[in-house]
Amino acid sequence: MELKPDSTQFAPAERAVATEVKRQSRLFSERTLLRVLPEVVPCALVVLNARRQIVFANDRFMDLVYPDKQRDDVYGLRPGEALGCIHASRDPGGCGVTEFCSKCGAVGAILASQQGDADVRECRILRGKTHEALDLRVWASPVKVEGERFSVFAALDISHEKRRQALERIFLHDIHNVACGLSWCLSFLQKAGLEEREHHLEDIRRLSRELNEEIGAQRTLLQAESGELVLTPAQVGTLAVLRDAVELYRGHPVALDRVLQIDERARDATVVSDRVLLMRVVCNLIKNALEASREGQTVTAGCSADGDAAEFWVRNEGFMPRDVQLQIFQRSFSTKGAGRGLGTYSVRLLTERYLKGSVSFTSSPDEGTTFRVRCPLTLEP
Repeated sequence: MELKPDSTQFAPAERAVATEVKRQSRLFSERTLLRVLPEVVPCALVVLNARRQIVFANDRFMDLVYPDKQRDDVYGLRPGEALGCIHASRDPGGCGVTEFCSKCGAVGAILASQQGDADVRECRILRGKTHEALDLRVWASPVKVEGERFSVFAALDISHEKRRQALERIFLHDIHNVACGLSWCLSFLQKAGLEEREHHLEDIRRLSRELNEEIGAQRTLLQAESGELVLTPAQVGTLAVLRDAVELYRGHPVALDRVLQIDERARDATVVSDRVLLMRVVCNLIKNALEASREGQTVTAGCSADGDAAEFWVRNEGFMPRDVQLQIFQRSFSTKGAGRGLGTYSVRLLTERYLKGSVSFTSSPDEGTTFRVRCPLTLEP
């Protein structure tokens, strides 16, 4: 028996009723071998019925689930619901039914297994409660028990592997670029005449600021993900933050042959917030916008306040295709090549988890792409 179907934009929404889920779970819990074998597997493992609902979960999977859920609470849920994926709560149909789910490796692998094919993919999950990002390698295989079709779904947490790759490819790549720039300027400084030295010294000062910014941004992200980030709220002028961020990136290599300007509609507001984090957020938005722009295009940044919130926005002339929009805030997703592009993910993490604000964006061929960050006028400790 099935529950009444809901609408869906991707996978079927129908579910089995609770009594059917309990019957199916007994097929595994009452058989010693089927109960014991999954517990020796060194990764999270669940068994899913034909409606993608969990009817068995091993201890490794329960380790990934929020502590307030018991094993019986998980039975009947779909994997994304049990793991707290933000998209699983977007629609009454739950995990698998939204447009975002069409880009999910887990849902794709499960659907393939239901067609009789074993499949392995990677899956990126943003968890709503903690703003944590999970990177998983997932396997799904079809299996029959007493004539019923099930899917064995296994997941290995590769988040640390992805973080290490990002550190190597992003941080070391950017640091190497800045270091090469410093070396180049110093070599010219040695040969320069008196009039040229001030020019090269200014380049060295700029590159030093960039080096400090890259190191500071990576350190902030690592502390934010580990929960070790300590906030320092103080009175901050939003226009001063915006001007400092724009000034920092006007001379940055990503701004070469592009125009970076402050929106004439920008208005100052005084907020009680963490200035360093606000600066990080705005800098990430500006850098991403510049990287998304072509030569000759303009990036415009602004700020204002209304009601009980302050808002920053950054607009570029480019348009993001829909498949990019669906994945833009995920940690390891990038349009810039493997291991690149932590900007939007870190903006969301810092804004929502620490600054208690929100992030949104719009993108159209006619209007370009605008990211907006809203933060409370007073950050509560």
